[in-house]
Amino acid sequence: MPLVKNQLIPLSIGAISSDGNGIGRHDGQAVFVPATAVGDTVQVRITKVQKQYAYARPEEVLQPGPGRREEDCPVSRVCGGCNFRHLTYEAELCAKQGFVADALRRIGHLDVSPRPICPSPQEDRYRNKVQYPVAAGQNGELLTGFYAAHSHRVVPCQDCLLQPQLLNRIAARAAALLQGAGAAAYNEATQTGLVRHLYLRQSTQSGGVLLCFVLAGRALPGGGTVETALLQKFPEIETIVLNHNPKNTNVVLGRENRVLYGKGTLNDSLCSVPLKLGVHSFAQVNAAGAEKLFGFAAAFAAPQKHEVLLDLYCGTGVIGLSMAASAKRLIGVDIVPPAIESARESAQKMGLSNTNFLCADAAGAAARLAAQGEKPDVIVLDPPRKGAGAATLQAVLAMAPQRIVMVSCNPATLARDLAILATGGYAVDIVQPVDLFPRTKHVECVCLLTKHA
Repeated sequence: MPLVKNQLIPLSIGAISSDGNGIGRHDGQAVFVPATAVGDTVQVRITKVQKQYAYARPEEVLQPGPGRREEDCPVSRVCGGCNFRHLTYEAELCAKQGFVADALRRIGHLDVSPRPICPSPQEDRYRNKVQYPVAAGQNGELLTGFYAAHSHRVVPCQDCLLQPQLLNRIAARAAALLQGAGAAAYNEATQTGLVRHLYLRQSTQSGGVLLCFVLAGRALPGGGTVETALLQKFPEIETIVLNHNPKNTNVVLGRENRVLYGKGTLNDSLCSVPLKLGVHSFAQVNAAGAEKLFGFAAAFAAPQKHEVLLDLYCGTGVIGLSMAASAKRLIGVDIVPPAIESARESAQKMGLSNTNFLCADAAGAAARLAAQGEKPDVIVLDPPRKGAGAATLQAVLAMAPQRIVMVSCNPATLARDLAILATGGYAVDIVQPVDLFPRTKHVECVCLLTKHA
């Protein structure tokens, strides 16, 4: 019989989908259930029925699978941050390995098996940046937490297990001090109130902390007492910044920053590349995991002294700069001006004179370089989640490098882009998954492609 909404059925979970849901089958129809593990037998309630599949919520675990464990976060079921707190880390890694293998086969139609996934050096407390939305409680008190999945409802959480305890403690104290100074949380519906987000990042190198208040207004209440109290309690705070965001928008940060204490930036490094990180700077949030990821990229690219390296979507330039000393010349391309400025500054600090960073979109820059007859020997691509896209890849193919290294945070678009490159004359030699975001559904990959002789 066909499934109907609110129906209660037992279900055996045989796989996990790339969006983090367990998959079971009822009379041949796929049923997607969150917070389940492979091998579970669960009692589920059907919540939505489509022609080919259905969704359900778990009501009771009748028989746990071998990869299930006790959840260690009281809000993980409602917070939108973690997908896999109910899995052992080994089961999570197995699922992510499957996400990559499935995408390569089903989307890319590629006959290539990914290498065993590289685990993160840390399973918890690995993030060096946190953005806490702030909301009003029932009595008007300031609450920090995270948005529930697919909503802007804040789930209170004062000790997120993905963040260092220090950042959680600073955020909790900052919210209490703001409340004591009379500040109100910003209300998106009425566009009233002051405090929108608390944003913190920590230098992996020094341990120093940048604290940023994201406000609808231009001043903190309390005449400096909030900043003074925080600096006295937390000597790790190196700088405090006020970010002014008055717009009715989903974007966290506004364009205007005002430094209240310190330099407004943190010094850090990644893969021996010096970085200066501000409020708007992009940097990998799992530094130890990123060292693994970029280490694979450098090993696969392996530029030689006579070779030109092109780094597309280079961001702050870490991947290219980490191997520039081994190459004849490095060309970096990114569309974000502050990122290119940071890459140039890092190159200067490293004493590199063989680098050229261009502020442009990857597709346009790659096409222009190809038209100018530029023939890089190695091209590295690290595109956003939407992938590189056909225009960029056609320009890459026109330059005919000997090796292509692709870094990706989305197995689906990675498989699509690899298929285009494979059709253009490249062999997909290595697909190396890397777990950069434990407890979430996300998985990174580094791939090596070589030109057919």
